[in-house]
Amino acid sequence: VIFSAALIVFGLFFLSVRTSDSLASRKIHIIQLNDDTINPVTAEYIIGAIDRAVQENAQCLILKMDTPGGLLNSTRMIVKKMLVSKVPIVVYIAPSGSRAGSAGVFLTYASHVAAMAPSTNIGAAHPVQIGERMPQQTGEWRELKELIDDLKEIKQGKENEMPPGEQESTQTDAGGIKHNGQYEADQNPMESKILQDTVAFIKAIAKERNRNIDWGVESVVKSASITSEEAIEKGVVEILADNEEDLLEKLDGRRVMVNGQEVLLQTKDASVELIEMDSRQKFFNVLANPNIAYFLLILGFYGLLFEVTHPGFGMPGILGTIFLILAFYSMQTLPTNYAGLALLVLGIVFLVAEAFTPTFGVLTLGGLACMILGSMLLFESTDPVMRVSRSAIIAFSLTTAGITLFLMRSVLRAHRAKVHGGQEGLIGTVGEAQTNFIPGTQGKVFVHGELWNAKSDEKIQKGDEIIVQAVEGLTVKIKKK
Repeated sequence: VIFSAALIVFGLFFLSVRTSDSLASRKIHIIQLNDDTINPVTAEYIIGAIDRAVQENAQCLILKMDTPGGLLNSTRMIVKKMLVSKVPIVVYIAPSGSRAGSAGVFLTYASHVAAMAPSTNIGAAHPVQIGERMPQQTGEWRELKELIDDLKEIKQGKENEMPPGEQESTQTDAGGIKHNGQYEADQNPMESKILQDTVAFIKAIAKERNRNIDWGVESVVKSASITSEEAIEKGVVEILADNEEDLLEKLDGRRVMVNGQEVLLQTKDASVELIEMDSRQKFFNVLANPNIAYFLLILGFYGLLFEVTHPGFGMPGILGTIFLILAFYSMQTLPTNYAGLALLVLGIVFLVAEAFTPTFGVLTLGGLACMILGSMLLFESTDPVMRVSRSAIIAFSLTTAGITLFLMRSVLRAHRAKVHGGQEGLIGTVGEAQTNFIPGTQGKVFVHGELWNAKSDEKIQKGDEIIVQAVEGLTVKIKKK
């Protein structure tokens, strides 16, 4: 009886331990990108969340995503971590109205399970080189491309009329190599290199996760974008879920391959833990906003401008330096065009020069023109989210113009104002004769609280009011008031 009771107690203890372990392993971590770009800060956030999910033996990690895209280098870091993750990763493009643009396509393809909410979209993964205006963004390039396509059609029609041997000798493959052994250079070698590398990247991910390779390539090459329903049909994502509860229900019982091993997802009634960015990550992620970066950059320039025009090492110079450092940090996480930055710096130089060598508005107009052009060119991207808003540019430009005009007015007032100190300040001052003056003789006058030697070309009596006409060394020339 005692032995049986001991077996029962041991069995209950073992069952409770197994149950607690099972409940512990049925924890689900959720992280989210809410209209955040893919940058070094968000990459650190996602990679850290994956490591934490592995350490805490989570059932899976859900990345709830709404992103316009971001930097290719940061995307590669995240994808590499996702492909070797020991925990199943689910990318959920939600809520309704969200998107997985550009870099979001690569993260979706790299996930073990991809899901979308209704009324969401995914695509437009064409790479845009940082700091350079890509030719696809110009109307001239599009017109030229249409002309080239027309010429290709005409050429293809002529080749079809040629004998087979001649057709083969004039055709060119995708790499720009003719079949007769001759080479054709790309119109933009750097763009072609980045594009081909990105195509290979998406193809490798799609093959690893058994997703639609053709659409992945089309998204990169042609910037194709599709809705959630189309993504299900094309095999880009596996699940269409209305909300998180619906997603967990549809994930339950699904088998996924993680590092070569099949894992059964048990998400029903599992505990859900939201993993948020820490305070440092939140702060630096805010700096990745182009409007914030622009705001800090202009404030930094204002601080230094005030420090230069008002000598003395004070708070404006310190704050201006801090703002500039933060702005430069932001620019390394954004598609910065350094020509735009150079124009901004040149504009500030012109405004500083105006303060020291007034040109009555010439340098001010040049500085404002440089600032406006530089602001428009500072961050270049096909997505408006990655550019400075025009309202911010107009607001700062008008503010700068107002400050500059105020400084110019102060300078002009100072130039026109009467001098109150030194010898020049005595000219025009009223005083009193202390002695009698005969033309050609010297005497004494009391002027400006001081007793001065004076001379006059007219007769002046002691006690008469006089006016100083000139200062000649230590003698003033006077006349009767």
